[in-house]
Amino acid sequence: MSVRPVLIFGASRGTGLALARLLRAGNVPVIAMLRSLEAGPELERRGVRVGLGDAFSRADVAAALKLLPPGGHVVSTLGGAATGGTRVDEAGNVNVIDAAAGMAGRFVLVTAIGCGEMAPFRSERAIAAFGAVVDAKTRAEEHLRRVIPSATILRPGGLHQEPATGRAVLSTDPEIHGFVTREDLAGLIAGVLGDPGTAGLAFAAVDAATARAPRPLAPFPLRTFPR
Repeated sequence: MSVRPVLIFGASRGTGLALARLLRAGNVPVIAMLRSLEAGPELERRGVRVGLGDAFSRADVAAALKLLPPGGHVVSTLGGAATGGTRVDEAGNVNVIDAAAGMAGRFVLVTAIGCGEMAPFRSERAIAAFGAVVDAKTRAEEHLRRVIPSATILRPGGLHQEPATGRAVLSTDPEIHGFVTREDLAGLIAGVLGDPGTAGLAFAAVDAATARAPRPLAPFPLRTFPR
């Protein structure tokens, strides 16, 4: 697990919160920018440095980056919509990406299965249910690749709230589908931060026991994966 400080955007719930808990359990310094302080007390009890800000505000995002020591890492798990339909999946992530450009540490963006080169393999049902969200996340990925080519993209399958299984893997197969728990996904993110061999790559994140693909599963060999 990386011991460099990690700044998390999206740590108030879901995968971002699971990542903050995991990193702090390993004594990794964590900073979190939260839109509201609802999750603030728990994070602060765990030793997370909390800052209040909105990812739709470039000034707020820039202020959060100033809290990160040189060489620190950035992880964004941002997702959702704002009033008027503007999606933080794209606009918020673009603000984070732009603010982090030129930083010395790693950048990890969490999107979704079906993004990027996986788009042609989406089902009609998936397009109807999640098409707009996935398209917004894809545009954020494309911006990331232009601005921070060394960044790593993780595309989780359907997310479950159950405890970690230890079966989560990364795959570069564009046709793979599956599910993954948020805790397992947090473990994969931590592993990616500690593995420079993942720089510049995009992966699907799935449970190896339930993943579906036309080819045999060939997991990417992460150097570290906390279990």
